[in-house]
Amino acid sequence: MSQPVPPPNQPYDAQPGGGNPFAAQQPGQPGQPGVPTGNPFAGQQPGQPGQFGGVPFTPAPAPMRNNIGLGVATAVAAAIIAAILYGVIAGAIEREVGYIAIGVGLLVGFGAGKVGGSNPVLPIVSAVLSLGAVYLGQLIGMAVIVSDKYSVSFTDVFFDKFGVLTDAWSETADFKTYLFLAIGAFAAYSGARKASN
Repeated sequence: MSQPVPPPNQPYDAQPGGGNPFAAQQPGQPGQPGVPTGNPFAGQQPGQPGQFGGVPFTPAPAPMRNNIGLGVATAVAAAIIAAILYGVIAGAIEREVGYIAIGVGLLVGFGAGKVGGSNPVLPIVSAVLSLGAVYLGQLIGMAVIVSDKYSVSFTDVFFDKFGVLTDAWSETADFKTYLFLAIGAFAAYSGARKASN
């Protein structure tokens, strides 16, 4: 059979009566803690010193949500950044990668949904912007490849020969190219919906 454990700050041989560890204690006796009674915060007014130093609790402000303008602006900025990253990576490895298209879509959609909130327009705007970002990224990738291959400036290829670049994209586009566009748009739509919840 086990022995009852005395409460803290009690001598080992002091046994309260009836199995109740607080029965033998009297509030205010020296050497023994008093039994708390009532509400320790009763009668305190906000700003009065109390158990927590008198600092009233102020909840953190809720994040700004459901702001379509800010969500669209975030999606546009994310689309531009993602397109540049997509193009640089695709140009460096000289091929398109589906995972990068998914990343573009998720970046655009997640940014729009997180900042803009649950507005039902944001997933659609994110999908459209992701299409543009993947397309622009593919063009940037082509311009990087051409500038490396022919030792010309990237800006000359991309800005001065943009029409030639888009024609070359149209001629070389295949099923995989369009699949990456669709994957990016779907990822953006899904990312915006999940981030807004």
